[in-house]
Amino acid sequence: MSGQSPLVRQWILLRTLSGRANGATVKALVREMGVSEKTVRRDLETFEKVGFPLQEEVGEHGRKAWRVQSAPGQPGLSFAFDEAIALYLGRRLLEPLAGTVFWEAAQRAFRKIRTMLSPGALKYLERFGAVFHQTLVGASDYSKKGELIDQLVMAMEERRITHITYQSLQATEAVTYDVYPLGMVSHGRSLYLVGWAPRHERTQHWKIDRIEEVEVTPLQFQQPEGFDLRQHLAKSFGIFHGEGEIHVKVRFSPTVARYVQEGRWHETQRLTRQPDGSLLAEFDLSAIEEIKHWILSFGKEAEVLEPERAARRDGRGTESYGARLHARRGPREMNRQ
Repeated sequence: MSGQSPLVRQWILLRTLSGRANGATVKALVREMGVSEKTVRRDLETFEKVGFPLQEEVGEHGRKAWRVQSAPGQPGLSFAFDEAIALYLGRRLLEPLAGTVFWEAAQRAFRKIRTMLSPGALKYLERFGAVFHQTLVGASDYSKKGELIDQLVMAMEERRITHITYQSLQATEAVTYDVYPLGMVSHGRSLYLVGWAPRHERTQHWKIDRIEEVEVTPLQFQQPEGFDLRQHLAKSFGIFHGEGEIHVKVRFSPTVARYVQEGRWHETQRLTRQPDGSLLAEFDLSAIEEIKHWILSFGKEAEVLEPERAARRDGRGTESYGARLHARRGPREMNRQ
């Protein structure tokens, strides 16, 4: 287990302690975890610092053991029935992590919830859960990518230079890249790796589905100063990212205005209803690939006003509102591959 990432190792250690009513000695944890005593003690200190209810107790013959317990005055960890329902419904959102230790832990937690419920309550819960359904159209399947995802998580945590073998959508064969892994993004029911590509000297995105192999090297990289994953994607309309500064303004017809107004499409969106029932939508973006396809999906019900009106004409010479976006792009457009 010494090759595991610190996050995965600590997760397993915490799970081990949580399952031992009488606790476990450091020596026992060292044997089970397959790491040094120094590593185990450092992880235990980390748990204490972040406030986990962890305590070292002295038992018979001076035997010291660590165990997880409730803080003074606080009840043990339990869930109300409505909380159990929420967990049942919410766990489906973890499906992009299927195959990883986090998904496995969620599955175990749900099984425990089931054992705590009476047959009648369980029947109601299952019936209530059936009211909600999450479509799987276009969803990625990561059940066989668990080890690969764990390797990437380790590389991110330890800032290790990583080789990934990747086959892009347009490529006929896979190519190996040197990558400095910086984070992961869940978008459109799929996971994407965000990393610095030293070969191209820019930040790029790789879809996890298309990564065939991962090799984490012992070499470390220096994370870009001030890099923040959320800020990195703040002006992306999805997963595409660019360095441009593009103001997009679209008029939606009264037919689709309410639908657009009901959604949260981007952090910078400004939606203004017009007297005629139409809707003006404005966005400040760094790239236009994804919003272009989104706008075109509305056909004649959407009209692009900015950055420039590029309405195409049909064979009869009449104007169509299925406008195509044209905009100035930044010097280094960074797209997902």
